[in-house]
Amino acid sequence: MMAAESKYSLTWRVTPDLLGILTREGYFESTNPAWQTVLGYRSSEIESRHFFDFIHPADIARTHSAFDQIKSGRPVLAFENRYRHRDGGYRDLSWNSIPEGDKFFCSARDITQQKANETALRSTEAEARFREQFVAVLGHDLRNPLAAISAAARMIGREIQSHDVKAMLDSIDGSVDRMTRMIDDVMDFTRARLGGGITIEQDSETPLRPSLEHTVNEIRLGHPGIRIDEKMDFRDPVHCDAQRICQMLSNLLANAVAHGSPDQPILVAARDEGERFVLSVRNSGDPIPTEMRDSLFDPFARGNLRENGSGLGLGLFIASQIAQAHHGRLDFRSDRSATEFTFVMHRQDGTPSPAA
Repeated sequence: MMAAESKYSLTWRVTPDLLGILTREGYFESTNPAWQTVLGYRSSEIESRHFFDFIHPADIARTHSAFDQIKSGRPVLAFENRYRHRDGGYRDLSWNSIPEGDKFFCSARDITQQKANETALRSTEAEARFREQFVAVLGHDLRNPLAAISAAARMIGREIQSHDVKAMLDSIDGSVDRMTRMIDDVMDFTRARLGGGITIEQDSETPLRPSLEHTVNEIRLGHPGIRIDEKMDFRDPVHCDAQRICQMLSNLLANAVAHGSPDQPILVAARDEGERFVLSVRNSGDPIPTEMRDSLFDPFARGNLRENGSGLGLGLFIASQIAQAHHGRLDFRSDRSATEFTFVMHRQDGTPSPAA
């Protein structure tokens, strides 16, 4: 055994890395036991053949360049190629080779699993991105046929119709509205995932209160059996994207209608607390299960909550994204007395609120 092997004999025997001493002619004159562990070859089988005999055909040209480099006296570091295993397959190896006189001291690490993991991760990320892009395009393209259906229903509705036909037209109109909201949710979801968040357009001139009241009335009309109380006491206008704030409120109200007790009122409250604007939606009913709370604002996190079949499970995710876009936060509390979602945002209009 050579001096280097003797000096580091324990490391030479037990390290999982492939170690070898290579001649200028391309033959390993000494190899450690890891070669048999990783590639299945005994030392005599490696040391009797030129190392190029084991290289993957597609890697031979690159390996020739690396071999020329080390023969010129320059080390080769983190060089990757594939070596044939005794079973006929290939293993990915990462090499460090250092010239010393007429010999080259080489070490290699088996990175086959690492490469497989990286490939799988890239594939998964590419598939996820493709799915999100596909959903975004699909959602965009669905708007045109929906608009045509809605326009046709309105035109038919202008004519005198029987009670049954009018009921069918109302059903069509309601279905179009629900599908439109689903498409909006899907588009916002893909923007949030692909574009880094939901975009907003804030202004300090558009009053927020009429928009909030209109949103509450829309939910009332869609659910005539549900009582919704409102209490609004805040300084208007609020520097925000009023349309997005109302979208958040609509999503929170839809969640309250779906999961609250139908015989108990829902309370919508908007108020100032010092320099903060606060909007909350509270409903009675069963508390949110403990196992769902950590993922409640994740997309599609519907879990075991009671379903009404009218949404995609994106409402709370989008509401939380709207809150973040306003540099605010959306929190919740839930116990046997009530479940309440609360949006809090710092006011930016620069004037003190009455509560300050």
